[in-house]
Amino acid sequence: MEAISNLPLPDAFLEFLNENGIDRSIYTASDSTPRYIRLKPGCEEQLEAIESDIKCKLEKVEWLPNFYSLPPHIQIASSKSYQEGKIYGIDAASGAAVSALNISHGDHVLDLCAAPGAKLCMVLELLGNSGSVTGVDVAKHRLAACRTLVQKYKLGDHCRLFVADGASFSLIPIRVHSDFKSVNREFGVKKDEFLYKEWTSRRPWKERKRANKEIKNGFLELIQDPELIYYGRCSGVVGMSKIELFQTVSSHEISQYGYDKVLVDAECTHDGSIKHIQKFENWGWSTMERRVLDAERTDDLTILQFRLLTNGFKLLRVGGNLVYSTCSLTHAQNEDVVERFLSLNPCAELLVIDGSESWPCKSGRIPKTLRFDPLTSRTSGLFVAKFTKLAKDNRC
Repeated sequence: MEAISNLPLPDAFLEFLNENGIDRSIYTASDSTPRYIRLKPGCEEQLEAIESDIKCKLEKVEWLPNFYSLPPHIQIASSKSYQEGKIYGIDAASGAAVSALNISHGDHVLDLCAAPGAKLCMVLELLGNSGSVTGVDVAKHRLAACRTLVQKYKLGDHCRLFVADGASFSLIPIRVHSDFKSVNREFGVKKDEFLYKEWTSRRPWKERKRANKEIKNGFLELIQDPELIYYGRCSGVVGMSKIELFQTVSSHEISQYGYDKVLVDAECTHDGSIKHIQKFENWGWSTMERRVLDAERTDDLTILQFRLLTNGFKLLRVGGNLVYSTCSLTHAQNEDVVERFLSLNPCAELLVIDGSESWPCKSGRIPKTLRFDPLTSRTSGLFVAKFTKLAKDNRC
């Protein structure tokens, strides 16, 4: 792929940048943005061997633990280190968004837009053998890629993955269901009640037979439960019934037992990603007008982003933290969404992101929000905002 300095940006995109106050030099800078990898914890002593394997000296990212940069032309997919799960690609700005969550041992974390899965893997690494991660994505094939990743890196024990619309997903961490399980068990388990056993890639015969029977008899509702496509043996799912797993809870119960941390890395126009913009050279610049520049699509995206942020916050427990991010550099998909959300949610409060004073980024238009871009940060473009949920009082 040619250097960014030679990228022939079309007039329509340059007009889009001007209308949104985005510095076009971000896309025409002579110095290309490096690639980033995260080193799996415990592999630090193997760094020299990894460098030998990928035939490249890795530069430590001082402001972000376990991250290293390398020239953009270096490919890692065919390396032994990548195939053995010692390293994986993730932009440093995306790593910063995960770091902003301040994940603690035992946290229950929701990744509401989990695909393609690098941030999900980082969250699982930070948790270690504790807590849980619930990954949600509306695209089954993309979430299946997440499943492949967590299995490859042996991170799936505390993870469960649901194909669902993140704007309406309503399941909370397993920990709340323990209170209900004992009650349900008092009435006994029905003979044909399905209980989740250890996950396998092939559904048990009885489960497939039951599903086919439901379809035949017309029992499936138009609005179905989220589809569970993976769960680890320590995710809390094993031994539960489907009724227990998918039961609804009240807002009061969510405030007490909701997620400790929520990541909403929302779908966007991806205009902050140089690598994404470069792809339009192959896809055709005409497709950019439909996928990035179309005003109607952008309006639809901002509505979706607001709904994702609102639902993610709904599932957060009081005192928990939520991080909202996009790889767009437009105000409409970032600060405007945040301002509207804050105006309608008096229990939401923006937080200063711990440690961000040492990060190579700018402040957003709203105080406490951050912006990464290739010129300032030598990363992909990313907007980051961090919220907490306050207890209900006269304001909420």
